[in-house]
Amino acid sequence: MKHRRISGRRAAVAGAGIAALVAAGVTFQTANASEPVNAANAARSAESVPQVRVLSAPAAGKLALRLTPDLGSGAAGSYYDARTKSLVVNVLDATAAKTVEAAGAKATIVANSLAELAGARATLKKDATIPGTSWATDPVTDKVVVTADRTVSGAALTKLGKVVDGLGAKAELKRSTGEFKPFIAGGDAITGSGGRCSLGFNVVKDGQPYFLTAGHCTEAISNWSDSSGQEIGQNAESHFPGTDFGLVKYTADVDHPSEVDLYNGSSQQITQAAEATVGEKVTRSGSTTQVHDGTVTGLNATVNYQEGTVSGLIQTDVCAEPGDSGGSLFDGDSAIGLTSGGSGDCTSGGETFFQPVTAALSATGAQIG
Repeated sequence: MKHRRISGRRAAVAGAGIAALVAAGVTFQTANASEPVNAANAARSAESVPQVRVLSAPAAGKLALRLTPDLGSGAAGSYYDARTKSLVVNVLDATAAKTVEAAGAKATIVANSLAELAGARATLKKDATIPGTSWATDPVTDKVVVTADRTVSGAALTKLGKVVDGLGAKAELKRSTGEFKPFIAGGDAITGSGGRCSLGFNVVKDGQPYFLTAGHCTEAISNWSDSSGQEIGQNAESHFPGTDFGLVKYTADVDHPSEVDLYNGSSQQITQAAEATVGEKVTRSGSTTQVHDGTVTGLNATVNYQEGTVSGLIQTDVCAEPGDSGGSLFDGDSAIGLTSGGSGDCTSGGETFFQPVTAALSATGAQIG
């Protein structure tokens, strides 16, 4: 019997990242017979200059991970430069810079170590866990960027300002015109008595079909139906706040392809999960606003929703709206994240946060497929 596909294909969903400069190619003139010594010297000189490698964002992320153990305490974050398609690694001294350059990335010497920035985040967690705030390490500016949404005012805003000022050059404060909130409400794809969300990635666990969506969705809804009202699944796990992912087991005989709906009659196949990289260009698919693109702006982000604090998130400038919750953040065939929440909308823009898919898979024991 042919499996029935759920209405609207499953949208698959979306901490400090990575970037670098592309080195200009060295062009050698043809040496003529009267200049053998000069040509040899030129060749030796060119060989001694480290070449910056042209990389995809996932490849840059893998290179950054390989470099981290070699740099030790000299590592200070990294990010991907999409313009030049290369990796930039922040370091604290010239010795670490040479290690980075020898690996084919660009080194930038900065003032703040990862340990110092982690200390700033710890101070924020202890003294400034205020609903309506978020923070994430930005390797491009070498600071922890703290954002306060429009609900933070009066004494709370004054307190936040004092804490950030006390961190000096390690942090900066920004304002958002929107309100940080989980994106649960309208949408298409999956529904229940508590609202409507977007399906994330289809996965397999112990040989059985499941799907991932946002944890704040599974906290509100335990039995899931498709847009026609047929029940398709029941919660197996739910995690929110702290993290934001839920695992749902299929209970109906329906098609569950490993792909993302592109809302143009086609889909993107998903074959793997990958870590996000700061500077990486990503795409989000959700049942309310469909498909939008943007850039990863931070990793290991913390957002203080009214419902509780969630940490370890991917921060982006991709727009999203209520009902997009649980939907996919991806880069090509790689699953990156599950839509958690944020501020703004797809008219004015805003900030958005995503639960890393790799963490959700690890915690649930599921696999993309």
